[in-house]
Amino acid sequence: MTILAVFRSRAQALDFISYLKGAGVPAQAVSTPKDAGVGCGVSAKFDERFLPRVKLMLAKRRYTSFSGFMHRAGDFYVYG
Repeated sequence: MTILAVFRSRAQALDFISYLKGAGVPAQAVSTPKDAGVGCGVSAKFDERFLPRVKLMLAKRRYTSFSGFMHRAGDFYVYG
């Protein structure tokens, strides 16, 4: 399953994607779905199998604009 790390800041989203890639986590920038309810427009997309590692990496940095993780549920993305 695909997971999105949603940020309210485009700069922080792109920084986090770079951080993930540098640590060997395949990640890419994608448009944030409207379901997220945030305005930056960029999220980090990665595979669910990396979620525990991504959470640890996220905790090591102060991303004040991090909004949460989303996954697909039918036709929509949901937090959780």
